[in-house]
Amino acid sequence: MHHLKNVLEAEGIRCYLRNELLTRLAGEIPFTECALELHLVDEADRWRAERLLEDWRRAAPGTAPPWACDACGEQLEVQFTACWRCGRPRAR
Repeated sequence: MHHLKNVLEAEGIRCYLRNELLTRLAGEIPFTECALELHLVDEADRWRAERLLEDWRRAAPGTAPPWACDACGEQLEVQFTACWRCGRPRAR
């Protein structure tokens, strides 16, 4: 869920996680009451968010070539949306 939140935020879609601390209580209280949930701040972003997450689901790791950071040239695997070395977001 944290990664999905990062995927959306990297595209400018504001969102938040709900029940993050309650997941520790799974088993003590019903799972449906403490499951981690991803929520959008603005429901107007729903269509775009769903499309981005569907694209993310379809892109299986290792099926696309790595990308090179425009700033420092570091080679990164496709699932990363920013360079681990310099922090620059992946260019579109």
